[in-house]
Amino acid sequence: MDKDLFEKRKKLICELAEDEMYVPMKEKEMAVFMQVSREGRAEFSRALEELLKEGKLSLTAKGRYIKPDESLMTGIFISNARGFGFVEVEGREEDLFIPETRVNGAFHNDTVQARLLSGQRGKRQEAEIVRILNRGTRQVVGTYQASENFGFVLPDNSKFASDIFVPKEGAGGAVDGHKVIVELTDYGDGRRKPEGKVVEILGHANDPGVDILSIVRGFGLPVEFEEKVLRQAQRAGSEVSEADMQGREDLRNVCMVTIDGEDAKDLDDAVSLTREGNDYLLGVHIADVANYVQENSALDREALKRGTSVYLVDRVIPMLPHSLSNGICSLNEGVDRLALSCLMRIDAKGEVTDYNITESVIRVDRRMTYTSVKRILEDGDAAEREKYSSLVPMLEQMEELARILRARRKKRGSIDFDFPETKILLDGTGHPVEIMPYERNTATRIIEDFMLLANETVAQHFYWLELPFVYRIHDTPEMEKIQQLGIFISNFGYGLKASKEEIHPKEIQKLLGKVEGTPEEALISRLALRSMKRAKYSVECSGHFGLACRYYCHFTSPIRRYPDLQIHRIIKEQLRGRLNESRVQHYQALLPQTAEHSSRMERRAEEAERETEKLKKTEYMEDHIGRRFEGVISGITGWGIYVELPNTVEGLIRISSLTGDSYYYDESNYEMTGRDTGRKYKLGQRIAVIVEGTDSFTRTVDFVEDDYGRGSDEAGSQ
Repeated sequence: MDKDLFEKRKKLICELAEDEMYVPMKEKEMAVFMQVSREGRAEFSRALEELLKEGKLSLTAKGRYIKPDESLMTGIFISNARGFGFVEVEGREEDLFIPETRVNGAFHNDTVQARLLSGQRGKRQEAEIVRILNRGTRQVVGTYQASENFGFVLPDNSKFASDIFVPKEGAGGAVDGHKVIVELTDYGDGRRKPEGKVVEILGHANDPGVDILSIVRGFGLPVEFEEKVLRQAQRAGSEVSEADMQGREDLRNVCMVTIDGEDAKDLDDAVSLTREGNDYLLGVHIADVANYVQENSALDREALKRGTSVYLVDRVIPMLPHSLSNGICSLNEGVDRLALSCLMRIDAKGEVTDYNITESVIRVDRRMTYTSVKRILEDGDAAEREKYSSLVPMLEQMEELARILRARRKKRGSIDFDFPETKILLDGTGHPVEIMPYERNTATRIIEDFMLLANETVAQHFYWLELPFVYRIHDTPEMEKIQQLGIFISNFGYGLKASKEEIHPKEIQKLLGKVEGTPEEALISRLALRSMKRAKYSVECSGHFGLACRYYCHFTSPIRRYPDLQIHRIIKEQLRGRLNESRVQHYQALLPQTAEHSSRMERRAEEAERETEKLKKTEYMEDHIGRRFEGVISGITGWGIYVELPNTVEGLIRISSLTGDSYYYDESNYEMTGRDTGRKYKLGQRIAVIVEGTDSFTRTVDFVEDDYGRGSDEAGSQ
């Protein structure tokens, strides 16, 4: 059954359950009533199962289907190592807090139904889990610990609060210290631990590469492509066919370049620029990946499942096979390629006065790197300018236009987080040897500015066409988090203007302008970013707070992001006049799930990337035990003080290690105060620390305060 028919069946089931005359039925009774054929029973069961997961139906104790209980909420349970947890409910601003005594057997990532409890605990609504609709975890990655007659697996993910019992016959050959994948055979309860069997041995915990592999498998990241997916990718060929070029705008005589990092192989965006009077004619040309990845093909289903490419410390896990992303879909120098081009006329104020979105054929003149463009524009490198002499005038105009676009965005209040990301350099065995900043420069900003403009232009075009689309949205931050940020920055002498209800992005922008070039810039920028809500994909165009714009989408990276690929299909169908009523209904049914799934896969990728970074940062600091660093207090809790170093490593000074006094934690002001001495620790305060220890299992670093210069000095600016 195709997707449209399946969704229609689900809709009919819901309509039946909501009918006033409906009498609760079991599955078999409902199938007979709805005249489901014997061959269609499996699909009917699947439809009922999905409706339960989505919270659109409920199941009575006797197995009858009814309208959902309005006092119940359906969501994903997020466990905490200390036993309690939260339920994320789609569309609800705040997660539900689940006390340890009300978890009722739920595991991390389970889809559950929760009932609100009367009364309030802290700042979140309390609830209890009343039904587990779907187990979200079948397998767990962890370290095997052997005993004489049985074993245990200690999960890598701290969100799994319990270790897993493994009977002797379920060890699968694992020995003490092996990293393993254990399949859960029993989820346990309040009295019994979960039970499982070892289904795969990844290697010993100390073997090179096993640490990252464990994270990859722990997050369920698919690495290898199935043979049929690879074959389909290879059938795309290596050259653009004459048939594929038919009906497209021929832009092969337009001078254009790609600008990427030195090691980039999947070049999916090219830019061109000319002047006409006072106007700039900017072209942003994006690889037409949708031409080679047909809807609902094996390639498409795999790309949707992955949702995004994942960039880990030591590897990239691509959304599409390399034969596509590095081949026919890569805008390589000097070869014909298919593209979707957004051609914009921009006036001297940075306003787009006219534009055209079109299917095109392009040929990139030069493959440029960020380093080369920086040398030409920032450093005035004579040799580099000579090497690319024919392109220098266009590059200088690009720099000029980018500056205009940035000023225009700044004027409307767009927030530009210009703090250095980090790059962790590994040796041949995967051991970290250096943590370096990823600096932005003129070249990276040119590409950012042009891509942002193309994304806005495409989003507003389709918004006003009133067609189904996938937007990138970013909601206004919660005022509680903005108030916390205000407390933090006050320790540095900065302030924020905000009403009780909301803050304008311009105020965050002003703050970042004030801290620019100061020692605390990176820390404050990062904490300002953390105070924001997470951007996500949506079929509703509700605006982008961070960019201070009404319309925004992701159009420019279909090689590595599924939403971009999805909207490319819509754009192409609209351009070809094929978006009839049937196709509009198809996308209306399909896109909400696509947006929600893509947002979830993006979160998974970010968490995996963050965990690999934490792991390698912990390993790096292991080589610096006993060394002294200077850092800034980035967090204060009841159990200790978090300190961030200039190299972005964060560690904890445990409250038990603070000497000479007992300390009181003031939660409202995020301060730690000595009861006897009155000594204070505040957010943003500079502090000298010694690296006391590391734990690669929990990926944490422990500091002690260095009051007396005891540690051997390590350059604090490292």
